[in-house]
Amino acid sequence: MTRTTLDAVDRRILAVLQRHGDISHAQLAQQVSSSPASCWRRIHAMEESGVIGATVRLLDPAAVGRGLDVICQVRLASQQPAARAELEAFILSREEVMECYSMTGEWDYMLRIVVADVRDYEAFLMQDLLRQATVASSASHFALKRIKYTTAHPR
Repeated sequence: MTRTTLDAVDRRILAVLQRHGDISHAQLAQQVSSSPASCWRRIHAMEESGVIGATVRLLDPAAVGRGLDVICQVRLASQQPAARAELEAFILSREEVMECYSMTGEWDYMLRIVVADVRDYEAFLMQDLLRQATVASSASHFALKRIKYTTAHPR
């Protein structure tokens, strides 16, 4: 299923599922004005095509001891593919790195890191990230307050 093959019912289904991933097919069908069987078939088709990924439960970071959000920008020492691959492998192995983007502009990567506190972040930065041979420098920005956070994409 490609983006152009999503009809209005598919988009309504996606909008509901992004906010209520544990909704029953019967409840979903009622909300999108369709039948449960039709909803199930549509969901299955969108899962098969990769439009819908895994169903997860979102946690409150502070409740699980990860109350500090840090945005970290990273500059590579080399732009060689091997250097990028090495850093990306490191990032993928770290559970505190929640998001990572390859960037244009002055910085090569932007990471969102969740840790318990500044001391935990310092340990990650100094003992792990900056010890990567591929990293030339970094800049850290500490979030004071989360204003908006969503995982739901616009329809």
